[in-house]
Amino acid sequence: MIDDTSNGYEAVADAFVAARSRTTTGVAIVRQWAASLPAVGTVVDIGCGSGEPVTAALLDAGLTVSALDASPALVAAFRRRFPDVEVACEPAERSRFFGRRFDGAVAIGLMFLLPDTAQRDLIGQVAGALKPGGRFLFTAPRQACAWDDVLTGRRSSSLGAEEYIRVLDEAGLDVIAEHVDEGENHYFEAQKRAA
Repeated sequence: MIDDTSNGYEAVADAFVAARSRTTTGVAIVRQWAASLPAVGTVVDIGCGSGEPVTAALLDAGLTVSALDASPALVAAFRRRFPDVEVACEPAERSRFFGRRFDGAVAIGLMFLLPDTAQRDLIGQVAGALKPGGRFLFTAPRQACAWDDVLTGRRSSSLGAEEYIRVLDEAGLDVIAEHVDEGENHYFEAQKRAA
C-alpha cells in the first residue's frame, strides 16, 4: 500500500474542490488577519488545496503567497487557478517552507487531519518559518475531540485549546486571538515572539 501523504484528500480532490469553490466560509476572518500583516507581506498557505477561497483572499489583500499541499490533484487545480503563485506538492509535516521566512502562515482545515505528534511538530516547524512578529492562523476545534472526516472518512483529532496554546508557547508563539466563523469553525491566531 502506497503511503498517502494527503491524508485521503488525493482520492476526493474533485469533491473537495467543488465544495470549497462554492463557499466563502471563513474568508472574513482570513481577510481580517491578512490586514494585520505588512502591506507587502509574505505568507505561506499550508494545505492550500485548490487555493479557493483562502489563497484568493490573501492575494486580494495584496500579499505575496507561497503555497503547499500534499495532494498532486489539488496542486494541479491550484496551478490552473493561480499560475503565477509559487506552489509545492509536499506534505506540510515534511516541508522546508521554501527555505525562507514569512510574515505569516495559514493552515486552514489542515491541522486536525494530521496525527497528534505531527500537529505538535508542525507548529514548531511553522514557528521556524516565521519572521519575529510573524503571525500564524490555523483552524482546529477548541475542545479536545476526535471524529471521522466528512469527505475521506479518516480519523481527525483536535488537541484542544489548552494543548495548542501550550505547544504554541513552547515554539515561541503567543496566542493573541481566537475566532469563530459563520460555519462554527474555530481559529487560533498566534504571533511569534521577538528574538
